[in-house]
Amino acid sequence: MECNISGKCCEKNERSTHRTEKEKKELTKRLNIIEGQVRGINQMISNDRYCDDVLIQIAAANNALKSLSYHILESHLKTCVAHDVQMGNLDILEEVMLLIKKLQ
Repeated sequence: MECNISGKCCEKNERSTHRTEKEKKELTKRLNIIEGQVRGINQMISNDRYCDDVLIQIAAANNALKSLSYHILESHLKTCVAHDVQMGNLDILEEVMLLIKKLQ
């Protein structure tokens, strides 16, 4: 598969997704926030913080990761999957279904 018009997905012996610098910056920013949340949880454990407080922060980090995964999934559906379907590769739909099951 060659890159589609938006330059998103390519396959040349291995699969990859080409993202714009803006997209990379946005994803990296979100990941840095999540990383900070996890470091904060670690510090809370070290400081013997109350269980409820730690659990609330863990839930926040989980929700942030889930939100990020849905954001990436949406982009994948709109670019890579749409391109494959347009090219007649309907096997991608089975792959997407398995991916969605793994995300649950």
